[in-house]
Amino acid sequence: MKAGRAVAAAVVVAGVAVGAYVTGRVSAERALVTPDEINTVEVSQSAVQAVVRIDNRLRKDVLQTGDDPIDTGTGFFYKKDLIVTNYHVIKDAESLTVTLYNGRKVPAKIEGVDPGIDIAILRVTGVTAPKTLGFGQSARLIPGQKLITIGTPLKIQNFVGSGVFSVIASAQDVPRNDNLGQEVGQYLITTATIQQGNSGGPLLDSRGAVVGVADANAAPNLFVPGLIGIAIPGDLVKQSLDDLEKIGVPQRGTLGASLRDLDSLEPALRQLAGLTSSEGALVMDVAAGSAAARAGLRGSIRNNNDQLVAPLGDVIVAVDGVRVLNSFDVTRLVAAKRPGQTVTLRVWRNKKSVDVKVTLLKRTLQ
Repeated sequence: MKAGRAVAAAVVVAGVAVGAYVTGRVSAERALVTPDEINTVEVSQSAVQAVVRIDNRLRKDVLQTGDDPIDTGTGFFYKKDLIVTNYHVIKDAESLTVTLYNGRKVPAKIEGVDPGIDIAILRVTGVTAPKTLGFGQSARLIPGQKLITIGTPLKIQNFVGSGVFSVIASAQDVPRNDNLGQEVGQYLITTATIQQGNSGGPLLDSRGAVVGVADANAAPNLFVPGLIGIAIPGDLVKQSLDDLEKIGVPQRGTLGASLRDLDSLEPALRQLAGLTSSEGALVMDVAAGSAAARAGLRGSIRNNNDQLVAPLGDVIVAVDGVRVLNSFDVTRLVAAKRPGQTVTLRVWRNKKSVDVKVTLLKRTLQ
């Protein structure tokens, strides 16, 4: 989701004690009358202080004629000087500016990135967070549970939206074309507002805890606004933030091997390998010293024209007993593990099935 210029937006302020509420200029004649109204206002009024607008001035080399040089997204303070947002919000940045809920602007620097789940950390100096948000447990969400979004959709800052948690969806059913988020196994699907510019903002439960980070929306085509919100589960984001702060890189499982979808191969090659299905992932290259190399996974041979030749390398057809359709399935299933854990790969090798146990290694800075 692309992340314009800010339009000052009034923040809804609760006036429960005096039986009224205000929108900055207009006082209502009647009180907030339902517990749900009161909860939404109280959570929003408190949380909005932690939410920021992010303006990304893009590098000139990535701009095309007519492009807006500034992309806008959202983020939120989770520590006094650290902000979480989407990686795609700050990608290709020449400079970054953060605008606090009260209009104060400060520069920001990239502190850490995790393109695998489309998350980034920004650090600000010269200002302390007016408020920080804590994480809840996204795994405990119940369909129908109320959720609140705060962000900068269509460049309107401090925009509050609400809806419900609908369902967990496999990342396979949430296709994206930016090559990011390849290690997200599942997304949160919600009716809460997530539009262009909401990216990186918090998805809050009725306690004000972050249970997801707004990432995109789903629409039937490019001409219809997306009404289905898509968010990265908060449990996954929190794990990534901990890894980035302590180690500098995320610590999800990785094989250290490049893969290719089996259905992209010529049928004749699959037949030569004795394969009757197009489901699976072909191991192309195995990095020296990687978990895949230590486990003895075999890569593929190519000729001088970079064409595959028989015999093919190992073909991964299942991960821990779960059949895989393609390389995406392999990546996300392995990414669900942590360093030190062992994953069992069912591979097709020399026209027969072989189980290979791979002990995953700690990721290091490149």
